[in-house]
Amino acid sequence: MNRKIREQIHILAFRKQINMNEEIQELTDVAIEGVENVGTTAGDSLDIQALNQKIEKASRVTDIIRLEMSKTIIGQTEMVDKLIIGLLANGHVLLEGVPGLAKTLAINSLSKTIDAQFSRIQFTPDLLPADVVGTMIYNPREESFKVKKGPIFANFVLADEINRAPAKVQSALLEAMQERQVTIGNETFEVPNPFLVLATQNPVEQEGTYPLPEAQVDRFLLKVVIGYPTKDEEQKILRANMTVEGLPKPSSVVTTKQILEARDLVREIYLDEKVEKYIIDLVFATRSPENVGLGHLTELISFGASPRASIGLGLASKAHAFMDHRGYVTPEDVRAVAMDVMRHRVGLTFEAEAENITQEQIVTEIMDSVIVP
Repeated sequence: MNRKIREQIHILAFRKQINMNEEIQELTDVAIEGVENVGTTAGDSLDIQALNQKIEKASRVTDIIRLEMSKTIIGQTEMVDKLIIGLLANGHVLLEGVPGLAKTLAINSLSKTIDAQFSRIQFTPDLLPADVVGTMIYNPREESFKVKKGPIFANFVLADEINRAPAKVQSALLEAMQERQVTIGNETFEVPNPFLVLATQNPVEQEGTYPLPEAQVDRFLLKVVIGYPTKDEEQKILRANMTVEGLPKPSSVVTTKQILEARDLVREIYLDEKVEKYIIDLVFATRSPENVGLGHLTELISFGASPRASIGLGLASKAHAFMDHRGYVTPEDVRAVAMDVMRHRVGLTFEAEAENITQEQIVTEIMDSVIVP
């Protein structure tokens, strides 16, 4: 072995030693960072404990609303909970079900439990946008136009049978629902705070109805499909409606200030990064189902859920945790609201409709396939 070769070997060994030292230093840095993260996590856990106690006290307001609504609404606990989740998450709710399932009564009862302004709009084929948002009225005495605000200017707006009005009337709600403001003429007015649109629609009748466009449906945080009550519940409903007094009327037990404070606390609830990734995985599975081993759904989904679904899942799961008196979100909170957040945000192809496949079936299959943290 000549001198030149020995020098090259020493140089290579020296470089290898430097690389090893760099790797050791890198591992050391990672270990130190991990220790620091453990300390931060311990600090966070103390904050979460304090937040947990804070949420446990403040969330009792939801128990009061539930108890007051139970005077009028027998059964349908899931519907009541989803209405409260929409209220806490500052999101609009669409109720779908056959006639007679207390959709309108539940919304009316919720508004009465809260000391707030309530208005009801009965959607009909001859309804005009001005009947919803308001219009400009000419005053001959002053020779000027004056703004006449419509029923949309209330804290709780019941859009009853929303699919009975044409698209131009349905679209009149878009600005108010998303931007929380209404433009009449050249003036723009903010809607009251809190502001919540609670809409109902009947899925059975097709004649004389106008299906909601995707842009309109996407603005609803939740779409809740209501089923029939059980035999025992229906017997209680029968007895309650046979009495001389009739159904008891709920009382105002919560103020709008309490609702706004509860909304602020809902956003403070801790959402772990793993749960965040789980939410993103669920939403992305509707766009690229082949990535989670559901390639057969590609031909059945025309479009996946929008980023509003991710935001909606985060807010709704926080509201669900708030109702369970917790200061942190678990994957079960996400799964509890995932169907109602995502069912109206997944489009079906003609092949899916021909095979009678519903959004609920697709969302259920996605939830069963995406790994839960």
